[in-house]
Amino acid sequence: MNKLWKIIQFGYIIAAIILVIESIISWNSDRSKAYFYIVFAILFVILFYFKSHFRKKIEARNQQNK
Repeated sequence: MNKLWKIIQFGYIIAAIILVIESIISWNSDRSKAYFYIVFAILFVILFYFKSHFRKKIEARNQQNK
């Protein structure tokens, strides 16, 4: 289960990278769409760090209980 959470975590980073690339591509043609992509990319990066911090906190608690 822990391996699954790590894969999902890095999925957020991959999605953020894809959204940043899409925002760069659509910057000249549709700027509102580019802003939309950037906002979601920032959201995915924040989710990555939040999930990473939370997972490490749970792992530390599990190590103490052993």
